[in-house]
Amino acid sequence: MSTLISVLRPPPTDSRRRRLGVQRAVVDGELIEGDVEIEAGRIAAVGVARHGRGIAIPALVDTQINGYAGVDFSTASPDEYRLIERKLLAGGVGAYLPTIITAAEDDLLAGLARAKRALETWELGGARLIGVHLEGPFLSPERPGVHPVDSMRKPSLELAERLLEAGPVVLATVAPELPGALELIRYLCSRGVVVSCGHSDASYEQAVAGFDAGATAVTHLFNAMRPTHHRDPGIVAAALLRGDVHVGLIADDHHVAPESLEIVRRLAARRIYLVTDAVAAAEASDGVYRLGPIRIESAAGRVCASGRIAGGTTSLLHCVRNFVDAGAPLAWAVTAASTVPARMLGHTEIGSLRPGRFADVVVVDDSLLPRLVLCEGQAIGG
Repeated sequence: MSTLISVLRPPPTDSRRRRLGVQRAVVDGELIEGDVEIEAGRIAAVGVARHGRGIAIPALVDTQINGYAGVDFSTASPDEYRLIERKLLAGGVGAYLPTIITAAEDDLLAGLARAKRALETWELGGARLIGVHLEGPFLSPERPGVHPVDSMRKPSLELAERLLEAGPVVLATVAPELPGALELIRYLCSRGVVVSCGHSDASYEQAVAGFDAGATAVTHLFNAMRPTHHRDPGIVAAALLRGDVHVGLIADDHHVAPESLEIVRRLAARRIYLVTDAVAAAEASDGVYRLGPIRIESAAGRVCASGRIAGGTTSLLHCVRNFVDAGAPLAWAVTAASTVPARMLGHTEIGSLRPGRFADVVVVDDSLLPRLVLCEGQAIGG
């Protein structure tokens, strides 16, 4: 599928093999006893015999983050991208997709162009910008969430082409039941874009048709989509019963109940990818912010627009802890926020501690609090 987008640069000059001094490591859903060795910015070995402290986990991958630290990605400058990336990496996120929501075409094109410039100037020391998640405008006005209905568009290959030319779209959310959506899904897939179904009123049959056309994910399962009914199972059931579809979950205590997280884990553990759906109010004080063209307000960790939930403020590492609290084994909760989203996007050098991958590592304690963060083997802030 897609390849890792990054700025060309020489490999680290320090080629010495060194150890992290950890007790255990999470490797692709397994908790492995032993230390981790790093060489030339990459994982060299795991399970090395040594008594240490802490758990090494892959730096996390957030595929849905609208903003952070007071900044909305729809209008962010390259300098603001760098600010967010440093803060994300310090919190354990090693790669991310800035998410741009439904807006007028000119605003979407401008936001994508800014993301392209930010990607071209990415630098070591911050979370990796690996492309854009375009969440709209091809969504259902029946399930808008807080997306502006007046800016939603019917599926159009011509508009899709303009959007893809404007910026590095690698993930796109589409409502599969819209007229022309299946053709659009096939077109996006042919351009190397991963398609996720979401903000959708799709029936079970319409969702299956979207997956058959090439969609391989569902955006924030349960939220902004037709609810499941025993005579109308809808898109949720279609995704859970389909073994080749990844399901996104916002495990922030606001969007999805812990019991629902556990139901999904029991049905689709290896296909869950956790996201934050974070907005500009994340890592910022309570107040009024923007989410694309929408005015949002944050109070006590909850973000709303006109009484509806409008994104989140919870960090991805905290979402992992919430997933554990809901019943998930630690190794699988970590994997759902690292290895699974990387795999969904087709990236083979991030999201895992397998030997040969980038040494983007977070060392956490038993409470999943970060104690050390490395980007290609280099300690951040040290």
